[in-house]
Order: sequence, then structure tokens, then C-alpha cells
Amino acid sequence: MSIKPVKMGNRLVGPGQPCYVIAEIGINHNGDLDIAKKLIQMSAENGCDAVKFQKRTPELCVPLDQREVMRDTPWGRMTYMDYRYKVEFDEKQYQELADFAHKFNVHLFASPWDVDSVDFLVKMNHPVIKIPSASITDIELLQKIAKTGIPVIMSTGMSTIEQIDKAVSVLNKDNLLIAHSTSAYPCDPNELNLRMIPVLENRYQVPIGYSGHETGIQTSVAAVTLGACFVERHVTLDRAMWGSDQSASVEPQGVQRLVRDIRTVELALGDGVKKVYESELKPMSRLRKNS
Repeated sequence: MSIKPVKMGNRLVGPGQPCYVIAEIGINHNGDLDIAKKLIQMSAENGCDAVKFQKRTPELCVPLDQREVMRDTPWGRMTYMDYRYKVEFDEKQYQELADFAHKFNVHLFASPWDVDSVDFLVKMNHPVIKIPSASITDIELLQKIAKTGIPVIMSTGMSTIEQIDKAVSVLNKDNLLIAHSTSAYPCDPNELNLRMIPVLENRYQVPIGYSGHETGIQTSVAAVTLGACFVERHVTLDRAMWGSDQSASVEPQGVQRLVRDIRTVELALGDGVKKVYESELKPMSRLRKNS
């Protein structure tokens, strides 16, 4: 059974298509619209196909016992609830970012962490919705997302096969893509388990990608050789910036190398049909004694 690509906006993502490279901005913008725009421009200029953000409704996502916990932030010491509001963009700001991304011909989408955020993203007309690994067991959220009919990328970090099975049963496999992932920041190479990529492909018969949180880019490139149809990595302007995800993110030069190496690997993989290339004919005539 052949696996059909999924259409996301003006792109097909799946087997036989160029690897779809997603720059996960997440909350590395620290609530600053200018930083978010710089991250979008940097990602686009280095060849990424999409940029991804995270969307939360703080009053739905922040546990009651965490709301008044004090936290040191770039804006001073404040409650965790106030901090969560500080790093959220509103509808006007998201539209401004979407328009900015459109100028650079990259998709913009986000991961909703609650049902109200799903409505928000539907209103923004995003080409795809990303289910974060933390939400794979949130059946109410999955059902809400499934009803939108929008293509879905689902990450599988910190999940068992049984939990993935249940999530897939709730979603529509006709527009589903699954990302292999390990939710450690940064992730030790011993725990990346890239051989899960073909395992997930065989089990679910949908396009499989890779969402990486490791240091370096070589293992993300290796994921493509194992069949990853898309690759997602957190990106940052500077890993020394404030924020919990910065240390597991890729800086601009790394983003450039990541996309460059993925494209080189795609060319090098070829079609799997053995042939004698024209470039081999002269060496063959010179080195081979018998035809």
C-alpha cells in the first residue's frame, strides 16, 4: 500500500516529495513581535518551508497550583500566570506575523494546547495544526482538532505505542502526519531512536517525520535517510537568550547547514535503481580489463 502525501496549503508533504523543513519558533520569541519576525525571516532566508509557534489560553493551560508561583523573567519577577500571558500573541499580532511570513513564502502555523486555541487557529486559517507531544493523550483536544478537517501533524514524544494508537483512532488518517520525537531538551543521542521512523510508517501508513530536540544537526539529517518526510527543529537567534527551549535550538548558521545538508542527502538517496552513470564511463574504460 503506497502512502499518499498530505496537502498543506500549496505544498504536498509525504513520500516522493521534498522534505518539508519546519522551523519551530515556539516561544523563543519571548513575547517580542520583532524577535518573532527576525526568526521568521532568518528561517525563510535559510531555506525552511514553514515556521511554527505555540498557542495557549493561559487560564485553561496553567494549573491552579502554578498560577501564583513567582518566576524570574526578562521583565522582572512575576507570577507564572502573568508570564504565560506575556509570551502569548493575540489575533492582531498573529495576523501580522502571518502576513510577514507570507512575504517570505513560508507557511506559518502553531500548536494549540487547549480547545479555545483550536478555534483561534481555525479563525487564522492555518494550513496545518500541530499536536504537541504533551497533548497526545488529551482526547477532548484531539476530537476538537479532528472536527476542523485541517491537516494534522502529531508529535509522539513521551508516548507509548498504545497511546499513539488511541490518538490515531481519534484523528482522520487521510490528512494525518506523525512526527517521531523524544521529549528531552536537549536530547541525548542514545535516546533519539531514529529507527522508529520506518516502524511508525509501517504501522500507521501515513507520512512520518521527525521532531528533534538534540544538540547538533547531523542526527536530524540522518532522519531523512530513514524516511522522514518532514523535519522540525527549534530555532533561535542566539542560544544564550533567555528561555527554556533556547539551549536545544539551532542558531542561524546551523539552520542554514541543516537545510543544505537535507537537500544534499535527498539528491544523494537517488531512486534505488542500479545503473552505470555517464561520469563512470571514462574510468570504466581505463580501469576495467573485461567488459
